[in-house]
Amino acid sequence: MLRLLSFALFLAIWWIAALLVGGAKLPSPPAVLQVMIAEAASGALFLHLGATLARVALAFTLAMSVGSAIGYLMGRIKLADRLGDPWLILLLNLPALVVIVLAYIWAGLTEAAAIAAIAINKLPTAIVTLREGTRALDRSLDEMASVFAMPRWRAFRHVVLPQLAPYIAASARSGLSLVWKIVLVAELLGRPNGVGFEIGVAFQLFDTPRLLAYSLTFAAVVLVIETLLVQPFEARANRWRPRAA
Repeated sequence: MLRLLSFALFLAIWWIAALLVGGAKLPSPPAVLQVMIAEAASGALFLHLGATLARVALAFTLAMSVGSAIGYLMGRIKLADRLGDPWLILLLNLPALVVIVLAYIWAGLTEAAAIAAIAINKLPTAIVTLREGTRALDRSLDEMASVFAMPRWRAFRHVVLPQLAPYIAASARSGLSLVWKIVLVAELLGRPNGVGFEIGVAFQLFDTPRLLAYSLTFAAVVLVIETLLVQPFEARANRWRPRAA
């Protein structure tokens, strides 16, 4: 109910602001909804939204897989941590726009370049989170697994992974919020489809209703994924932790 109330308040403020500044600068909710329906009826909305979601899924999966492995390695092995830390600091402070532009220059305006650029921007946050999670592992549990002669994979599955699950969930949630933003920039600069591409076209044509239609549709999909997938996964990953009173 509180979320519905918040949404209703947002629509009311939007409508009042549209009346005050005029439809040329800020179209009203019905005007934007009309564009959404038209784009959905033509199939363009679903086409571009699907392209963006596919890029998000691929880049996010790649960054989480590689970043988790590297972060675990750096948390376990001091030499790997010392060797990788300067590169990690560099990636953390390198602007996302620079990475995207360089990827397009070196690899061309290709799908692989876009996905790689998005994944590289997400990679350092995954590494840092998993490295800190690995450093926080309970060494006594490692000793227990060693005493009971547990196979390495079984010990990782039943001893290490449950301890890392909250860090994986936190990395996934923060990383997904980052990927949502970067994918639009990558599409704006060098892809022929996607929500970012459509936002760029709307900007060039000064088509505010179309810009808001695609932006709000994208935001709605992000909110649904966050509510139905990310939050339940994070709650499940943290279910073993004692709750604060």
